[in-house]
Amino acid sequence: MPANWSPGGWRALPARQMPVYNDLDALAAVETRLASYPPLVFAGEARRLRAQLAEVAQGRGFLLQGGDCAESFAEFHPDNIRDTLRVLLQMAVVLTFGAGLPVVKVGRMAGQFAKPRSGDTETIGERTLPSYRGDIINGFAFDDAAREPQPERQLQAYAQAAATLNLLRAFTEGGYASLTRVHEWTLGFVDRSSQGERYRDMADRISEALAFMAACGVSDLTTPDIARTTLYTSHEALLLGFDEAMTRIDSTSGIWYNTGAHMLWLGDRTRQLDGAHVEYLRGIANPLGVKAGPSLSPDDLLRLCDVLNPKNEPGRVTVISRMGHEQIEGALPPLIRAVEREGRVVVWACDPMHGNTVKSASGYKTRPFERILAEVRRFFAVHKAEGTHAGGIHIEMTGQPVTECTGGAQAIDDAALGSRYRTHCDPRLNAEQSLELAFLLAEGLKAERETLRAAS
Repeated sequence: MPANWSPGGWRALPARQMPVYNDLDALAAVETRLASYPPLVFAGEARRLRAQLAEVAQGRGFLLQGGDCAESFAEFHPDNIRDTLRVLLQMAVVLTFGAGLPVVKVGRMAGQFAKPRSGDTETIGERTLPSYRGDIINGFAFDDAAREPQPERQLQAYAQAAATLNLLRAFTEGGYASLTRVHEWTLGFVDRSSQGERYRDMADRISEALAFMAACGVSDLTTPDIARTTLYTSHEALLLGFDEAMTRIDSTSGIWYNTGAHMLWLGDRTRQLDGAHVEYLRGIANPLGVKAGPSLSPDDLLRLCDVLNPKNEPGRVTVISRMGHEQIEGALPPLIRAVEREGRVVVWACDPMHGNTVKSASGYKTRPFERILAEVRRFFAVHKAEGTHAGGIHIEMTGQPVTECTGGAQAIDDAALGSRYRTHCDPRLNAEQSLELAFLLAEGLKAERETLRAAS
């Protein structure tokens, strides 16, 4: 346990991206109530994730982290949860089968409600109101009542996160995630696509392999791992009052954990070394992510590693680069070289979404799929050149048939964006685009392994 740390110590430091509540008594009452609620996840689960990420850091695995940009109350439905899980399972199978590496699956689910914003206010016409910061804070509708931060929303977010986790556990442990059902995970609108055909071919080969194994006596009855999987949860540590309320001492180790998610990440806008968010995260034992934009200097990354992981423990820190396809080749290598030079052990992951956001001619915020793929390709190229492991991907995606990112095999163009543009915040990949990305990742990881094999 870090010295001179308490769950509420962040309150004495400057905190960026935090909402301003008008009723502080109501806010305190909600946080007190949340602190009495049961944990959403358990310390032992977070420790298992940390151990698996330690394997990824050593080049023996891959991190797949994905889900909604921000979960919403309006779209809360079991079908939406199931469909996003289906896509994550498909992506994981593509990566495992194509790259020959175990895949650690972490969802931006069951707690990813708050979003940082570029400005505190938003103007439409002649009217200016507080920015929408996610359903846990305020409403999306552009009116005074909706945009006022409301503490009670945190209670609804907790309830939705608990229900989401309950359903995810049922799916992943109750047989739905069994490899014997690999054909059943395909969504209808993807089934008719080129990526769906490519996935079916791979699923056929997996089914043949499972049939052979069953004939040899190895089946889902004798090997439970065939019939179930583990999906961890994560969210950005942004609304610190909520995270403080979910912070508890683990009874078996006496160490502080955030019990609202297995993994939390530090945003690119809140990574100030003397800020509240770094202060809070340094004291919990969960695995942590650090978003690294092009403005992050090598020295500051090393200082963050010193503060967040002073013992240099593998699996503790994942550096999630979010550079943009035009800047990653210049900005990422200095970070990698500094970390390697100082002997720090981290997982290197790529967020190809946030640095590639543009406004379309029709006024929609979108992300060209070609730029997303370009950043991923360059991420692999940089790590190949540096001799390090491209260890993960961090994406905003959904199982719904949305049209929010242009391009891909569907050739979504500017005119098509409005047909199924449903996000409240940032544009997400749909299932077909996510699968296309997974095949690209598998090819990159396979090439990495072949390079290492040749070198040895």
